[in-house]
Amino acid sequence: MAVIHRTTMSPGKLELLTAWLPTRPWYRDGGRAPELSKAGGFRLDDPAGAVGIEFVLVNDSAAPEPITYHVPLTYRDAPLDGADDALVGTSIHGVLGQRWIYDATRDPAAIAQIVALLAGQAQPQAQSMSDTPDPSVVLIGEFPSTATEFRSALDTPTHTAVAVGSDRSIRVERVLRPEPATPASDQTDAVRVTVPWQIGNGSTVRGVVLVVGT
Repeated sequence: MAVIHRTTMSPGKLELLTAWLPTRPWYRDGGRAPELSKAGGFRLDDPAGAVGIEFVLVNDSAAPEPITYHVPLTYRDAPLDGADDALVGTSIHGVLGQRWIYDATRDPAAIAQIVALLAGQAQPQAQSMSDTPDPSVVLIGEFPSTATEFRSALDTPTHTAVAVGSDRSIRVERVLRPEPATPASDQTDAVRVTVPWQIGNGSTVRGVVLVVGT
């Protein structure tokens, strides 16, 4: 179980993401630096208790039209071997000290728990409270696989495709879209995770953040 500390991080997550997002292929460059605000998110527990796993949703008001990005992150107390290209940055946590923060789509610990979530074997947790399940995170369908081995991740203009096991893939949505009242036919039967988030006008919408096999 992850313990959420009421403390500070320096630099903070939004500050780190302001510098990192423009380096991503799926970032929608509006010609200005990102202007980020928290939109929502949730956490997953690392069974070993060593890695923080957080799914961060942020609104960017600097774009010509407001955009919500989905940025899964991991927090480690030491560098992750072979993952220099996935490093978002480092930060000093007020309780835990220096943390290395990674793009979770390249972190095997996070991928294992994403697979567990999609298989109905991991319970999503509230983003800002310890030991508190988050019922707003909804799994639709069930991933018919126990394969957890992370193989590769490939960024596209809209998502990150993560290959796991011998023949499975997970689509991590990056540029989020509110879910229509009637889902598109190509996603009706897809195993997916949906979450709510707040948009710029203060209203709440819901959409897909993870999809299996597309």
